[in-house]
Amino acid sequence: MQKINFALIGAGFIAEYHARGLQAQESVEIVAVCGLPQESARTFAEKYGVDFVTEDALSLVDRDDIDAVILALPNKFHAPYAIEFLKNGKDVFIEKPMAMNVRESELIAAVAEENHRIVMVGHMWRFDEEVNFIKNVVASGKIGRIIKTKGYGIHENWGPEGWFVQKEMAGGGALADMGVHAIDTVRYILGDPLPKQVYAKIGTFYGNYDVDDTGILMISWDNGTTSVIESGWRQPHADGPEAATRLFGTQGYAGLFPTLLKLKIADVQGEFNPQTMEKTEHCDQSIYTRQMEHFVNCVRTRQRPQPGFREGRVVLQIVDAAYRSSETGQAVEIP
Repeated sequence: MQKINFALIGAGFIAEYHARGLQAQESVEIVAVCGLPQESARTFAEKYGVDFVTEDALSLVDRDDIDAVILALPNKFHAPYAIEFLKNGKDVFIEKPMAMNVRESELIAAVAEENHRIVMVGHMWRFDEEVNFIKNVVASGKIGRIIKTKGYGIHENWGPEGWFVQKEMAGGGALADMGVHAIDTVRYILGDPLPKQVYAKIGTFYGNYDVDDTGILMISWDNGTTSVIESGWRQPHADGPEAATRLFGTQGYAGLFPTLLKLKIADVQGEFNPQTMEKTEHCDQSIYTRQMEHFVNCVRTRQRPQPGFREGRVVLQIVDAAYRSSETGQAVEIP
């Protein structure tokens, strides 16, 4: 089996999940770690048995012994770093969101295609067992045509600090951080329809920063479904955990987190709770491990990852439209 060497760009919280996911794959080695401060990066590297540590990500772009990179760093650096690695023959995994905006996502896509490289975006809920159960239920037609959905990307009584709350570094606030989970999850469950219109109310109410911590979006999809998405940090209450989704069909209802179905059988209304794999935490390591398995397989087979840059771009189309809608007070059409 072809051995694949990886570099991890970023050595923070989310990089831990990716490192564990990579180490669970056969014939995969992490050969370099880049992070700041370097002392923390060295501690990270020692934990995962990586010998080479640097503070300069771009010093790795022309190393022949690196096949692919994981970008787990502030959003501001997603596009410029991805483009440099792609130009130098590396496949790239980018944490969500793919970039700061649609324009940057299109630049990444163009460079990837020009250099015949693979780009995957870290919308990891596509690899969750319960998400895929609900997706299969919807695809089967058991609950009929989906009329409306509700989705949540909210931190209850908590919110991030550091670069996450700096617009220059993150591009946006809770919507770019948490709302994207809810957006991509429901889009995946619905079979990846395209957005036609977005209306949003977005604001800052719970902290002293220049990004949003509260958002309500209404998305009209080209399949006729309407989705309501709530994003937030430090909210006093959340109707569901990250990526929780409610789907209302013409013949039934499907809920994700908690996962259940409400269906009529012989005109008798019933509630069904499927048996699912136990998790040690809501955002379980198993999700990230399956995500890395998919990326590694795509690197080996040269198949297009899902989610790739196309899926990442659609999420950013919705995010960009939501910010414009909130500023103008008008619904924004997406061509």
